[in-house]
Amino acid sequence: MPLTPDSELDLFFPSSLISQEVRDALHEDLHIRPLASSDYTRGHLAILSVLTQVSDPGEAAWRDQFAAMRAAPDTYYHLVIVDRATDRIIGVGSLVVERKFLRGLARVGHIEDIAVDKQQQGKKIGLRIINALTYISEHLGCYKTILNCSESNIPFYEKCGFEKKECEMASPFFLYKLLC
Repeated sequence: MPLTPDSELDLFFPSSLISQEVRDALHEDLHIRPLASSDYTRGHLAILSVLTQVSDPGEAAWRDQFAAMRAAPDTYYHLVIVDRATDRIIGVGSLVVERKFLRGLARVGHIEDIAVDKQQQGKKIGLRIINALTYISEHLGCYKTILNCSESNIPFYEKCGFEKKECEMASPFFLYKLLC
């Protein structure tokens, strides 16, 4: 199945927010665009499973989540890289924009859920996703873009222009509920 044109898709955000420089840097067999409401059938969850265990809520629930997230304007920016020949997703990433009371009511971009199909890793697809999300964050006026990653992924993100700063703390809610 050949690539479905963006004009025929219900996209999460305007594709014009994606840098032309990033588009030009992609291999000609690949296409970058916002997540579409029909991407459940293009393997969105399968690519996310590269990161962690992913349960399948079913297409209707996936579409409901898509609609709920899109209903929060200027907050979520999910994008995908699609193989033009198969119309299947091979890479994903998200930007969440947090509004602050600090720094003159500034915004911070949080990059989340960067995942690339295992057979496509090592081809700079993850780098292109990071570049696209960072560009969106900067053009939305975020004063910084941050992300959390495992120790083993630090070298990759350093190659993408990020630097290790401070540390992350997490509260494992599932464990808290078991103990209380």
